[in-house]
This record gives sequence, C-alpha cells and structure tokens, in this order.
Amino acid sequence: MEAIQYIALSMGVAWASGINLYAAVFMLGYLGATGNITLPPDLLVVTDPLVMTTAGLMYCVEFFADKTPGVDTAWDSVHTFIRIPLGAVLAMSAIGETTPAVELAAFLVGGSLTAATHATKTGGRAVINTSPEPVSNWTASVGEDILVITGIWTALNHPWIFVGFLVLFILLMIWLLPKIYRVLKGIVIRCLDFIKGNKNPDTPVLRPPQ
Repeated sequence: MEAIQYIALSMGVAWASGINLYAAVFMLGYLGATGNITLPPDLLVVTDPLVMTTAGLMYCVEFFADKTPGVDTAWDSVHTFIRIPLGAVLAMSAIGETTPAVELAAFLVGGSLTAATHATKTGGRAVINTSPEPVSNWTASVGEDILVITGIWTALNHPWIFVGFLVLFILLMIWLLPKIYRVLKGIVIRCLDFIKGNKNPDTPVLRPPQ
C-alpha cells in the first residue's frame, strides 16, 4: 500500500468511528475477511468472527437507538467514552508497520478527528431533537449510516478522493460546531429559565442555522 492509502485508511476509520463506530468496524472486518481488501497486520483483529459478531450486534442496537429522539442523545453521550479512544486506536493500527513516532502521531490525529466528528454528530442530533417530529431524526440517522459506509468504501478504493472529501468535511465542522454550540447554549439557558420560573419574553431564542 502506498502512503496515501495508509493515510486515507487511518483517517477514514477515525472519521467514521466518530459517527458510527460499529458500522465502521463491521464493514472493515467483512471486507478484510472476504479478501476484498488487504488490511495492515495490526488491523486484522477486526476480521475475527467474535469482533465482527459483536460489532454487528451493537450496530443493530445502535440502528434503533439512534433513531429514537432523546435515546440517541443519551446513546451518543455514553459513546463519548467509547468512540474517541477506539477511533484513535483504529487510526494507529491502520497506519501499518512504521516507527513509534508515526504511530503516536496517527493516534493523536485520529483521536482528535474522531472527537470532532463525534461532537458534530452529537451536537447536531441534539439540535434536531428539539423538533417534535421524528422524520428529521430518522433522515439524519439513515444519512449518517450511508455516509459512513460510502466514506469507508471511498477511503479504501479511491484514497485521493477521500482525502479531498475529508478536508472539505473538516472545514464544514469548523464552520458548523460554533453554531451548534450557540444553539445548544440557548436551549440550556431557556430550560434553566423555565425551571427557575423566569418567563422573560426578551430571552433570545437561538434557532438552528438554515
């Protein structure tokens, strides 16, 4: 594998882990076990039947939990402590046999990328949950699943295209995360005002960006 392929695979699994860790692990395991791709030695563990079965079962659980308003936010909150460290480990394992310095760099960058995508997904879904209708929640969840599968496939088969897509996605996150934060901050302030009995009509209402 060329350097760009290692980079695309490493950052691809880190990016995907922040959105849907179990789908990413199962897809890598399936493609590796069926001989469709050649995985680096440190990443061959995902082809183990036990790992694939566990990832598949957890994906089925997440498939339904992720489409239930409120439950999806709780699920994402708990997975802050699962997606980020495993995303960093997968990124380091995908970089192939190299020096400890490169492996550590992949671990740090991969963990940061997983944290960013996880924060974008969790915050975005929390904003969507302020709407009472379920359609937007289901649409976002299915779209995320498709995005992860398409992204992993692109990283494996067209690494240069994936790297370009990843750069655009990072720029989108840089633009979007502050807006999500402001919306969530406004929601928290209004909830606290309601609990305290403050019904001041001048309290600003922050709406999701159009």
